Amino acid sequence: MKYIKHALLLLTISLTFFSCGFYSFSGTNIQDNVKSFQVNYFQNTAAQVEPGIDRDFTIALQDLIVNQTNLELVNSNGDLVYEGEITEYRISPTTATADNTAAQNRLSVSVRVRFYNKKAEDDDFEQTFSFFYDYAGSSLLTGSIKDTALEEIFERITQDIFNASLAKW
Repeated sequence: MKYIKHALLLLTISLTFFSCGFYSFSGTNIQDNVKSFQVNYFQNTAAQVEPGIDRDFTIALQDLIVNQTNLELVNSNGDLVYEGEITEYRISPTTATADNTAAQNRLSVSVRVRFYNKKAEDDDFEQTFSFFYDYAGSSLLTGSIKDTALEEIFERITQDIFNASLAKW
């Protein structure tokens, strides 16, 4: 009788996991035949150019995919291909003080992404992703403030790209 209960319990657990189809604990929805990805260099075509953000963004996207999947990063012929450009890098005031100076500024960054899945072309897309960072109007966007701003913006945009391409959110 004891063995029957254990067998039924094991059967119930097995059916629960296998009846729901494939599930990944990382949240990804990657086909078994996809083994590699490539991230082509994201050129900065924004009207206001900030040196180095094109390189930093490209590396941030590569790092995120490497850290959240078991796909191999390649320079060419990847099963998944990410490419695009940084289309906006803009600083604008969001609130003003009584003496007409900015109380708070906003850095906005937009990235146009083209995603190609060579194993499932229905997954291909072209989409713009953007995010912003607010900082005090009395501060200059330099040094650690700029580093923190770009880190937060890139973290959000790269996660959104990951979700759209691999998690299907």
